Amino acid sequence: MMSRNTNSRNNPPLILLGAPGAGKGTQARVICENLGIPHISTGAIFRQNVQQGTTLGLRAKGFLERGELVTDAIVNRMVRDRLRQPDCAHGFLLDGYPRTVEQAKEFGRILCEMGQRHPVVVNLRVGYDVVMERLGGRWTCPACQRTYNLKSQPPQRAGICDADGVALEQRADDREEAIRERMAAYERQSAPLVEFYRNQGGLLEIDGERSPEEISGELGRLLASI
Repeated sequence: MMSRNTNSRNNPPLILLGAPGAGKGTQARVICENLGIPHISTGAIFRQNVQQGTTLGLRAKGFLERGELVTDAIVNRMVRDRLRQPDCAHGFLLDGYPRTVEQAKEFGRILCEMGQRHPVVVNLRVGYDVVMERLGGRWTCPACQRTYNLKSQPPQRAGICDADGVALEQRADDREEAIRERMAAYERQSAPLVEFYRNQGGLLEIDGERSPEEISGELGRLLASI
C-alpha cells in the first residue's frame, strides 16, 4: 500500500488503460488518494458537459447513448480544458483517455505544451467474459458516481447508494448490447495503445482479474519505485 503523498512535488502524469470494466475507476481512486492528485475520468467530463448543455456535451451525448466512442476532436478539447485547471499543477491521473493512438499522440503534444513529464502508463488486463460479468451487473449512483456490482459488490440496501442514499441507476452503456459494442470498439481502436506505449517505454502491465485489494497492492509497490 502506498503512503499518502502530503507534499507538493510534481508527480508524472499517470494513465490507466484497460477494457471497459477492467477496474480503472476503482484503482484510480486509490492511487489519487494516496498521491494527492486529481482523478480525471473522461466519462465524468462527458457527463458534466452533457448535464451543463455545453456545445461539446451535446455533440458527445449522441455517441454515449449509442455506446460508441466519442470522436477524438471532442475528447481532446475536453481533456485539454480540464488539464489547464490549477489542481493538475502537481500531477494527475487520466482514466479513459487516451483511447486511440491518435489521441495518445495529441496527448503527447498537450504534455509538451504544459511542460509535463512523460506519462507512466498502467494497463489492466482482463478477459472478455470477466468484462461482461462486471459491467452487466454494474449500477451507479447518479449523485456521487460510486459504482456497485450486484454480484460482487452490492450496496447494503438493494438499489440504494451506501454513501448518500440515492437510488442507483444502470447506465445505457452498461446494458448487454451496448457492452458488446463498446468491447468491439475497444478492440478495434484502443488495444493498439498498449503496443504504442510499450514501444515508448514506461508501460506497467497488471493482471486486472484479481481482487481490487491485490491489484492496489501491486500498483502501490510499482508506483512507489518511480
